Amino acid sequence: MKVCEIFASIQGESTYAGVPCTFVRLTGCNLRCGYCDTQYAYDEGNDMSEEDILREVSRFGLRTVEITGGEPLLQGSVHRLVKRLLDDGYRVLIETNGSREIKEIDRRAVIILDIKTPGSGMADEMNLANLAFLKPTDELKFVISSGADYEWSKEFIRSHGLAGKCSILFSPVRGVLDAQDLSRWIIEDRLEVRLNVQLHKYLFGPDRRGV
Repeated sequence: MKVCEIFASIQGESTYAGVPCTFVRLTGCNLRCGYCDTQYAYDEGNDMSEEDILREVSRFGLRTVEITGGEPLLQGSVHRLVKRLLDDGYRVLIETNGSREIKEIDRRAVIILDIKTPGSGMADEMNLANLAFLKPTDELKFVISSGADYEWSKEFIRSHGLAGKCSILFSPVRGVLDAQDLSRWIIEDRLEVRLNVQLHKYLFGPDRRGV
C-alpha cells in the first residue's frame, strides 16, 4: 500500500473528537475539493507492507485507529488492513470522500462518509447508493462553506430521509465560514446534527502536519 503518513494525535473531528487516535493516511485522491487541506496526500508517500503498517500502528499503543487520505478506498488492499486491525481489537474509523463504494467495508468499522456540498465543487461525484449501506454507528459529514451550502445540506438530509439514521456532522470551512454563524443556524433550525470544528487545528495550528 502507498502510505502518506502514520502518526498519533487527538482525534479532531467526528463524534470521537478528543479521543487519542493513530492515523493511517493513505496516498491518492480522486477528487479535488476547493477547500482541501491535505493536498500533500494526493501524491506523497511510500510503499509499505500490511505488516509494516500494523507494526507501526502497534508502536503507538492506542486502541483507536483512523484510516484516511486522500481517499483510502482507492487502494483495494485497505479492506484486508481494516479486517486485520479489527481482529486485533482496534476500534477502526474510516474517513471516505463518498465517491467510492462502501458496501465491502467490514461492518465492524465506523464509516465517516463525506457528503460533498456544492461549495466543494465535487457534489456531482457522490455515490448516493452508499446511503443504503450506512449503519447506526456510522457518521455523515457535511463540510459547509456558506449559507447556500447549509441550506443544500438541510434539504439533502430531508430528501434522503437521513435524520436519525446515523450521526450527522456539520463542519465549517475554517477561514471561510465562521463557526459561530453555523452554530446559530443549527440552533435556530433545531437541527439534530453535531457541530464539527476540527479540534486538532485549534490545538496545534491550521497548517501543521502529522497532528
